[in-house]
Amino acid sequence: MTIQRVLIVDDDTLSREFLTEAISSLGFSAEAVQNGEDACRRLQTDSYDLVVSDLRMPGMSGVELCSRLSEQHPEMPVVLVTAHGTIGTAVEAMRNGARDFLVKPCTPDSIQLVIQRIQRTIRLQAENEYLKQANEQPTIIGESAEMKELLASAGRVAGSKGTVLIAGEPGTGKERVAQFIHEQSPRRNGAFIRVNCAALSEPTLEAELFGHEQDSFTGAHKRRAGRFELADGGTLLLDEISELSPSLQTKLLRVLEEQEFERVGGNTTLKVDVRVIATTNRHLPDEVSKGTFREDLYYRLHVLPLQVAPLRDRPEDILPLARHFAAFYAAQNGRKNPTIAAEAEERLHLWNWPGNVRELENAIQRAVVLMNGDTIGTEELLFDPKPPVTHRPRFTPVTEKGDYMGAISGSSILANKKLADLEREAILCTLEATRGNKTEASRRLGVTARTLSNKMRLWRELGLVA
Repeated sequence: MTIQRVLIVDDDTLSREFLTEAISSLGFSAEAVQNGEDACRRLQTDSYDLVVSDLRMPGMSGVELCSRLSEQHPEMPVVLVTAHGTIGTAVEAMRNGARDFLVKPCTPDSIQLVIQRIQRTIRLQAENEYLKQANEQPTIIGESAEMKELLASAGRVAGSKGTVLIAGEPGTGKERVAQFIHEQSPRRNGAFIRVNCAALSEPTLEAELFGHEQDSFTGAHKRRAGRFELADGGTLLLDEISELSPSLQTKLLRVLEEQEFERVGGNTTLKVDVRVIATTNRHLPDEVSKGTFREDLYYRLHVLPLQVAPLRDRPEDILPLARHFAAFYAAQNGRKNPTIAAEAEERLHLWNWPGNVRELENAIQRAVVLMNGDTIGTEELLFDPKPPVTHRPRFTPVTEKGDYMGAISGSSILANKKLADLEREAILCTLEATRGNKTEASRRLGVTARTLSNKMRLWRELGLVA
């Protein structure tokens, strides 16, 4: 949260004018009243970020004002100004809700230091509210060539200031990659703030992103900082960016270009220093063609693009991920780190993981809860029902043109063969049908050209192909 408006409470005219001028000179909006009663009435009708009050005043004293505000506006920070800077005065002020105090004669520099200290505290408290729900699992697990290349690219991207767009199917770990980029970046000591653009309605999402003023809409009982303010100096992750409405796309484009915005219901322009990382499970150029996503916003986001491969295209990562999740959830349940039986490992490899890493994590979490002893067997691997087979099964023979020739039956020549052999045969036959064109072969097989090249290189090393 950024402190913008300060309410000064002081019965002495000269002191009141000095504080107003000093605080205004620091770039804040400063308004003044003569006593505590006037301050309470003003706070009923207007919103402020900070109250600076004299300690000794006729009627309601500064300590009494602190006590009153602690009840009526518990989140309002109060600074007391006193000419009696004793330890006892400071202790009493803190007990009654003061955040800090200034000793007369105070200077603009001492006022600035106190306001900066309070602002840091407010921001940390607000960040903690968002971050305490964050998943604490560290690191990214990946031994495949695809993940190693992705992490290398992410590491290079981390040192830049550009916007990052991470694409990939749901559950592939796009948010993990975003957090990895933040942790490797010069902003690592700043906040890493997340917002799911698909989980909130347009008005709620706008208030979440940009914050809102008091009474700007029904239920807005107090001013609230948005995610952009909380991420100032750090990184903001916009998860599923394609779900933004056209009006929010326009506002986001402005923030990306100018690093400034206004809260909902406000007219004060706030400037922030935020690095944006966006994720999407859609092909944004298609959304641009449909007219559902702004072309200029797409190009503004598409500065440093990264693609996370689905788990089925990086089978080398399945067992390392499974072991990692098993150890993590066993520790959470106070159990010994389990082993995974050979039959269970085979079943993990045979599954095509339509839900990607998220599905694998859920499957292992269930297995840890259900297992007897310290071993995960096949009986604990309760996968979701297999997706219905479409008219184009995965291992159906193809013609030279890539046409499918019918479903596989139990009497098929493909039956009873090992999956690895079927995969190798399908790739080699498709390469033969495409006369060695890896790009076309990968398109027909539904994998990336890089995956195809990696598999061929591995098979040559093992002597399985010429």
